[in-house]
Amino acid sequence: MDGSLSLAVSTVIFALRPHPRTRLPVLWVPLVRRIRQPHQGRWALPGGPLGAEEGLATSAARTLQETTRLSPRYLEQLYAFGGTDRAPTTAERTVSVVYWALVRPEEADAGAVGVNVQWFVADELPELAFDHSLIVEYALWRLRNKVEYSRIAAAFLGESFTLAELRGVHEAVLQRSLEPSNFRRQIETSGRLVATDAYRTGGRHRPARLYRHDRSIQLSDNGPLTER
Repeated sequence: MDGSLSLAVSTVIFALRPHPRTRLPVLWVPLVRRIRQPHQGRWALPGGPLGAEEGLATSAARTLQETTRLSPRYLEQLYAFGGTDRAPTTAERTVSVVYWALVRPEEADAGAVGVNVQWFVADELPELAFDHSLIVEYALWRLRNKVEYSRIAAAFLGESFTLAELRGVHEAVLQRSLEPSNFRRQIETSGRLVATDAYRTGGRHRPARLYRHDRSIQLSDNGPLTER
């Protein structure tokens, strides 16, 4: 390492999609295949060097659009990774500012998929380039902690949703079943939801009331949040 330093921006994107075997909703992430050394041929998080005239969030949004055609509504700064051993085969040290984003299934379906861009189950990833496996692991840990005390689950849902739909998001993220009546009681006493006058109809069960999150409560409590 020659002492030079570069700054990059990467993003971990989570979407809920059916598991290929169980068909239950689980977390997925899009990865891009590296087409040059180091780690040529390995999968990595979408990202790239920070442009000289770009802000961090702008750079994250640009590289996402260029590599995956995804434009998440929310980009939240997650952490900075700058270990000296991140890329031991290169002479330059790279510090990565990592963002994370949550997208709805229809947004994920609109993204690019091909030879060099694929979606993977977040808990079943291949060996990734650099320290990107560690980055995804940290992002999963943050998401699973945060979903229990914030309104971050809203990013996986539409503007309004039923309590059963919200519980489904929590169960998929936390990887465990939640007792419906306890979940309802905890959510309703949290003060994070506002009941609407609308109902979800058309299913086999009786119409279910739709809720929305209280917009006065910040979606993020973990650093800069950019709404696109």
